[in-house]
Amino acid sequence: MRDALGVGVAVGLSGFAFGVTAAGAGISLAQTCALSLLVFTGASQFALVTALAAGGGPLTAAAGALFLGTRNAFYGLRLSTLLRLPRGVRAAAAHWVIDETSVVALAQPDRRSARLGFAVTGASLYALWNLSTLLGALGAEALGDMDTWGLDAAGPAVFLALLAPMLRTAVERATAAVAVVLGLGLLPVLPAGVPVLVSALAAPLVLAAHARTAAGKRARRDAERGAGRGEESAR
Repeated sequence: MRDALGVGVAVGLSGFAFGVTAAGAGISLAQTCALSLLVFTGASQFALVTALAAGGGPLTAAAGALFLGTRNAFYGLRLSTLLRLPRGVRAAAAHWVIDETSVVALAQPDRRSARLGFAVTGASLYALWNLSTLLGALGAEALGDMDTWGLDAAGPAVFLALLAPMLRTAVERATAAVAVVLGLGLLPVLPAGVPVLVSALAAPLVLAAHARTAAGKRARRDAERGAGRGEESAR
């Protein structure tokens, strides 16, 4: 309960930044609230409104958001075997399969705790995210021009704050670095929303390089062991 509520409250309040960002991108209050109610995955929501704000077309912006949201399908595969929810609630529970609910559920020692963590995180985060989205959009309308306040940077800042603690291994940090280089490097030459799709190539590139490096190390170790055995046989 403590972990679930802590995550739900901390991340749920960041919906305010999404509301501000969406309003600054020219999205209406109803559309902004509908995104949080129906999409409910922060990274995809921020990607969508950021692409639209940069002048990207709706289809390109939606493609980027959809691509980022596909990770939730992989969370769902893992959580389905862990939670084993009744068939009647699976469709509703699938709407809450996001980064935060997955992390809390997977960190628990047993199925009962995992179910409780998933439910409490999902309920608290969904309620607060939608409420803070509404308040952010209303507040943005009251503040007026977003460029004057610099609030257009709120969305990316929140997204980076959520992402940074997840980069724990060298491979993850390298993937993020290559994605940044690809995304920023291609930003001036590609339409808005496309660089985020191209930056996804960072994952296979880094994984391929890591696999090649690991294979090279194994080959050198095998060669050293073979040379050692050859010397022993000669002696």
